Amino acid sequence: MPMPTSQSRPDTLDAKPAARKAEWGYLPPLPLENAPLFVWPPNPVKIARWFAATWHLMAERVIILAIAIATWFYLQPALETCVTFEFGWIAYIYGRNMGLVLLVAGGLHLYLYTFAKQGDRRRFDLRDLVRNSRSFTWRNQVHDNMFWTCASGVTVWTAYEVLLMWAFANGYVPMTSWSENPVWCVALIALVPVWYSFHFYWAHRLLHWKPLYRMAHALHHRNTNIGPWSGLSMHPVEHVLYFSSALIHFVVASHPVHLLYNMQYFALAAVTAHSGYETLLVKDRDSVNLGYFFHQLHHRYFECNYGTGEMPWDKWFGSFHDGTPEATLRMRARRKRMHGTA
Repeated sequence: MPMPTSQSRPDTLDAKPAARKAEWGYLPPLPLENAPLFVWPPNPVKIARWFAATWHLMAERVIILAIAIATWFYLQPALETCVTFEFGWIAYIYGRNMGLVLLVAGGLHLYLYTFAKQGDRRRFDLRDLVRNSRSFTWRNQVHDNMFWTCASGVTVWTAYEVLLMWAFANGYVPMTSWSENPVWCVALIALVPVWYSFHFYWAHRLLHWKPLYRMAHALHHRNTNIGPWSGLSMHPVEHVLYFSSALIHFVVASHPVHLLYNMQYFALAAVTAHSGYETLLVKDRDSVNLGYFFHQLHHRYFECNYGTGEMPWDKWFGSFHDGTPEATLRMRARRKRMHGTA
């Protein structure tokens, strides 16, 4: 989901062109660019820099990978326990997943919004999260988002994980080991974010099909401004589609730790990507990547940036918004052609 650019980061913490202060708070270097993985001819230097920027020690995907590995060794029922569906191990996985969401989404919300430890530094949209609006359950955006995340999101996430762990335990999916195929196992780790980008784009485009949008995806798009609890605030139908990424393990040989990384990446990266902040600051220095302006633009304008920065689907299909005013004008013209409204 990272959206790297070829430009260096501004030195100031609240870099924002004066002409656009009313529209946005913090702005990253513009124009936004896709990752260089699918650019032809390939540029090895750019690709190497991109990998270094997205797989460093404090990168979001590395932190989630560490959580997945720790989960496998310390917080996962033994595989032989999963041979039959039993309440005990299923409830354990559900409770563990709920704890992860409460820790990550709840912790970020408390730090960034309740206690405002970072103020508005690196914050894209300076508008307050919504209160007293009929658009949200209980007229409160955060309470609404928490309900759909916990009641539906964690439940569907856990259901897929339980199904796949049962399938691993019974030999219904092709399983490999780190000792037998170390290169393939490492490659699969690197491919999880790319798989996320592929799956997310096509699932997301389907959800913008008018019948599905009205039935399901409109619930997520209540959030025109977003916070950590917004990432998994979805209708159950959308959760079923979103977490269906797990089904790839029925056809691709993998290890259960890959499944854990896949599921936790889809769950926790959604939380951080919707944090509303680009990075977490520690002592006024960028520490951990959080949100991406690329997706923040989608929540503001709807008909752009359906995918992520990992793969250039939006460029290929004409819905790429690079964050510039010119791109906003092109997007509004496109939306007018699609819907008859700007």
